[in-house]
Amino acid sequence: MRPSLCCVPLFLLLLLQLAFARPLFPLPSKTKNGEKKPIQTFRPYNIAHRGSNGEIPEETAAAYLRAIEEGADFIETDILASKDGALICFHDVTLETTDVAERKEFANRRRTYEVEWFNTTGWFVVDFTLEELKTLKVKQRYSFRDQQYNGMFSIITFEEFISIALDAERTVGIYPEIKDPVFINKHVKWADGKKFEDKFVDTLLKYGYKGQYMSENWLKQPLFIQSFAPSSLVHVSKLIDSPKVFLIDDISVRTQDTNQSYWEITSDDYLAYIGKYVVGLGPWKDTIVPASGNFLMPPSDLVARAHAHNLQVPGIDIPAPEG
Repeated sequence: MRPSLCCVPLFLLLLLQLAFARPLFPLPSKTKNGEKKPIQTFRPYNIAHRGSNGEIPEETAAAYLRAIEEGADFIETDILASKDGALICFHDVTLETTDVAERKEFANRRRTYEVEWFNTTGWFVVDFTLEELKTLKVKQRYSFRDQQYNGMFSIITFEEFISIALDAERTVGIYPEIKDPVFINKHVKWADGKKFEDKFVDTLLKYGYKGQYMSENWLKQPLFIQSFAPSSLVHVSKLIDSPKVFLIDDISVRTQDTNQSYWEITSDDYLAYIGKYVVGLGPWKDTIVPASGNFLMPPSDLVARAHAHNLQVPGIDIPAPEG
């Protein structure tokens, strides 16, 4: 019987990574070692954003394992695609949180592309195959975070991320984001003609993720799908019935795909429209409690208006009230 990976000490993970220089995590075993302890739905969920990234570089296997060890109900990630169409867990379309700039063999891969309406320069995930991405080492995003694990872990695939959740000793949910779908669909093409969003859903269905919020299947494999791109959420709603969350950025940021303003996507008419496809909104915190200088301002009416359209606001009222 294979031991659960969530109980492997971090120092042992480091030794294994250095010794074998290969992915630590096999694809989900789907072994059924009795009933797992269920997710606790009577209280707000603890969502590990990019894993336990205050200590370990974000979106790495070790960061997610540590988050589970620390009690996370959900592990959150961003999904992008490599040049050869593999879905990976990484936050930025550029590889700034890796050692790519130090790798002389990739010096000629530096490019400038339009991303979310602005030109961006760097090394882009879409210009690297999965095999190449696996050779890169991840580092901390911010200098004030713990730097001791820099260079010790690699980028993981979406399937490896799923394996970490499914092979945990208790029920652990996943909270993946469809990241920059317009950019990915422009630069990555799949032989079967499917889009990034289709491949994303195919992966979820492959490992048994389905079911509306609080359904029997959802409770066994909890999932929230999120995106800043409303058209992507509408598209995947036709492919999978799992709960979806529309992410809303700062008031100055327009939507990734439809180029709509904050005021357009938070209007009552738009909330009524998007409410047909999502269970809730994931707003930028300053849109709920604005800040001016060093002072918090009175709360906005966004949460109240979301509730008026039967939309949840994760972090405030997930899980859903009964009845």
